[in-house]
Amino acid sequence: MPHFEDFYAAKLRGALGVTDAESVLDLRGANRATAEASLKDMLERSRFAKGKTVAIRLDPPPEGGGETLFQPAGRLLLDAKRRGLIERLHTLPAQDGLGFYVALAGRADRVPM
Repeated sequence: MPHFEDFYAAKLRGALGVTDAESVLDLRGANRATAEASLKDMLERSRFAKGKTVAIRLDPPPEGGGETLFQPAGRLLLDAKRRGLIERLHTLPAQDGLGFYVALAGRADRVPM
């Protein structure tokens, strides 16, 4: 079996992160309503543009535990994946912190009738 450098091995395993994304949506410090509105806006705008990749960054859990935006954001993104707005969805690698790596499907080319 050939030897791969860590960078290329991580790409083969699917560990794409912040540095691999075309843009970053930083929701650290945002409240739940603002974060959900930002995600919905990103998804809505993606329907009319070409596909791109986005790293979505979220706050880590507070000291001693507590709620994060991970679960509500994940549900919203998973629903968008089911509707075909997202081609690829996975969590960010540990070194990038809490968040998601998303490949937006973009505008579907219309078939001429």
